[in-house]
Amino acid sequence: MDKKHIFLVLILAVMIFVFLAKPSYTENMNHKKQDTGHGTQDQIHFAAHGNAGTVGEVDTNEFDPTEFLTTWNFNNLQEERGKYYKETALSDGSLLREYWITAENKDIEIAPGVIFPAWTFNGQVPGPTIRATEGDTVRIHFTNKGDHPHSMHFHGFHPAEMDGATADQQVKPDESFTYEFKAEPAGLHLYHCHTVPLYQHISKGLYGTYIVDPKIDREPAKELIMVMNGFDTNFDEENEIYGVNTVAFYYMDNPIKVKLNETVRIYLVNILELDQINSFHLHGNFFNEYRTGTRDTPDAFTDIITMGQGERSILELKFKFPGKFMFHAHKTEFAEKGWSGMFEVEE
Repeated sequence: MDKKHIFLVLILAVMIFVFLAKPSYTENMNHKKQDTGHGTQDQIHFAAHGNAGTVGEVDTNEFDPTEFLTTWNFNNLQEERGKYYKETALSDGSLLREYWITAENKDIEIAPGVIFPAWTFNGQVPGPTIRATEGDTVRIHFTNKGDHPHSMHFHGFHPAEMDGATADQQVKPDESFTYEFKAEPAGLHLYHCHTVPLYQHISKGLYGTYIVDPKIDREPAKELIMVMNGFDTNFDEENEIYGVNTVAFYYMDNPIKVKLNETVRIYLVNILELDQINSFHLHGNFFNEYRTGTRDTPDAFTDIITMGQGERSILELKFKFPGKFMFHAHKTEFAEKGWSGMFEVEE
């Protein structure tokens, strides 16, 4: 046999080996159903490609992403609200707003059957939304019940001793600290732990939204809080699951209901760790973007914005047509790993 024929035989043998060694489509499907330690994540990614959603449901008794959309200052609570929030009228007409916030370790469900060992503010990710009017006094009674030093750092104006950023400002486990400052400037802000390694404390879940309303009320609107985040489930410093308000694909299965032609105001915060940028894209519509919410005139009229970590914007829009309209990250990897949802516009 000459060299040419020997070469062809070798090529044929390699092709046969690759064909036999490659798992069939059915075997790949079965692999998606196996529990590999991260098997449920495999199901999520397959479902995202095939159905743009997840298999099963999360337990919303622990954290309800629909309720979170319209919750601030613990307004979702009844008898228990006084344990976490209190407001007192001051002589100048402003309010003293007091909050009781606790850092604690807690396992949270970020997709059906996917449990993440989070570090939380008050047992949830994102933490409770804090909302005040410009000029109010914000007082945070913070207690660290976790097993690492933690702090609370607020974007906005505050005295240096209230910054929560330096080594001497970290609150050790089982210790407490009270933050106090005037709510300013008006706009959309955030808070987060500022303990090193900072990426770890943020990626584990220690962040929340901080809204300062202007003294002159904005026009009435359906207001929604959306925090774009992600989760490194195998701790390789890359995110495996993405979302808005934590739970992957939640608003695909539970669309956000709005009315035709009503003003919708979205408080959009990007706190995604381990990725440089994030984005928000809305189908079938455009919105006015107010960057950081600090000005009365919009910075853009668009259907997509791109944000670095810590950036935030107020988006205002009205839907002209009824039906379901998707919103998602325009980084398609993020969208197919959980960061997709739906508005359902009703007449």
